[in-house]
Amino acid sequence: MGALRDRLDFFYFQGQDKYFESRIDRNGSTVVRINVPPGPFMARDPRVVALLDAKSFPVLFDLTKVEKKNVVTGTFMPPASLTGGYRICSYLDPSEPTHAKVRKLLFSILHSRNDAIIPTFRSNFSALFATIESQLAQQGGKAEFNKPNEMTSFDFIGEAYFGVRPSATDLGNGGPTKAAKWILFLLHPIVTLGLPMFIEDPLLHTFHLPPFLVSGDYKALYNYFYNAASQALDTAESLGLSREEACHNLLFATILNSYGGLKVLFPGILANVANAGQKLHEKLVAEIRAAVAEAGGKVTLAALEKMELTKSVVWESLRLDPPVKFQYGHAKTDLQIESHDSVFQVNKGEMLFGYQPCATKDARVFGPTAKEFVGDRFVGEEGRKLLKYVYWSNGRETESPGVNDKQCPGKDFVLVVGKLLLVELFLRYDTFSADVGKELLGVKVVFTGVTKATSGPATE
Repeated sequence: MGALRDRLDFFYFQGQDKYFESRIDRNGSTVVRINVPPGPFMARDPRVVALLDAKSFPVLFDLTKVEKKNVVTGTFMPPASLTGGYRICSYLDPSEPTHAKVRKLLFSILHSRNDAIIPTFRSNFSALFATIESQLAQQGGKAEFNKPNEMTSFDFIGEAYFGVRPSATDLGNGGPTKAAKWILFLLHPIVTLGLPMFIEDPLLHTFHLPPFLVSGDYKALYNYFYNAASQALDTAESLGLSREEACHNLLFATILNSYGGLKVLFPGILANVANAGQKLHEKLVAEIRAAVAEAGGKVTLAALEKMELTKSVVWESLRLDPPVKFQYGHAKTDLQIESHDSVFQVNKGEMLFGYQPCATKDARVFGPTAKEFVGDRFVGEEGRKLLKYVYWSNGRETESPGVNDKQCPGKDFVLVVGKLLLVELFLRYDTFSADVGKELLGVKVVFTGVTKATSGPATE
């Protein structure tokens, strides 16, 4: 009954942030034993040791202390039929042989397609902003960003990774809708759709939705990857993976991790920059246009690297609203875990859980502005010292992902495309305004005006 009550608090009576903050207050500690969703009847044991500060949280990255087998979704695991009958790499511990093979495949794709990222991004998102401008002119000064971003991000990811735009295949424009349905069936035990509690809780949080209801959508997505990613699947075979297993892994990594992340990240960046106002816009304009001019009017990786404020804005957005908020792991041995104030004994086999926003908004690290957007937080030597407390990639921002860890393989890719969004925006406009609201998985951005660039480099 306690687990059921806590689930209702988490989804309906308190919400995520207040749920964890109230448990911290109740226990007088940032390391606490609590229940996490979904609880009965999908999770055999909802009890976890929650790590809710910046000091204790990184234990979840230490693979000498935690096991990562079957914990990516926490205390429950979706049916394997939703992923072609395979345990996808995200569910594997690095000690399992297939883990390294899949990670090598993902790194190979990112490396081989590195030169395609910038031109593919610019062509896709230039068209998106042209659509925004058209809608502003036709729809009374309002243009929604989220919906066109879903289609654009989906096409961009497919074209950037595999050279084939999904909308130009049999998927047509249906890719984002099929992806959203599949993601819902994977994650419904830990999400809310905003429906009335008495309907939604028994429907989404008590039993698994039948996978056959989404099998047709998954098959259509799988067919796109099987055909578009033929070169990557050749590489997979050379690594000792079957084409089928590799294809299911590519689908999962591309749609859930990459596309799902951009759906949340891009509106979040725009919301923060819109709310920050014109002063930040002017600084970003000056930095971005100067770096591009210095590069001969070209947007290059070297030019992006020089944009210190632009990078800081992306990092700050990832700190405040990480695309993946929950991390889990089983204690490999009896552990002593330190918070800022105490040491806690954890027993072998206990589930450790981290709610990342509590850790990355820790006032003991980020001070009185910990819960606020500060665009230049990571600028300069002192600012860069704080990067070790940015955990969005399932690791510290100061570390790089490898074959034998669980840090996001696309960590650098995400930072690059976050910067590219701001570059495309401020090469095109001097400033913009937008209404910011809430959506189920993040924020909703509606443009209310743009001011076309009055100066700047001619770009290629």
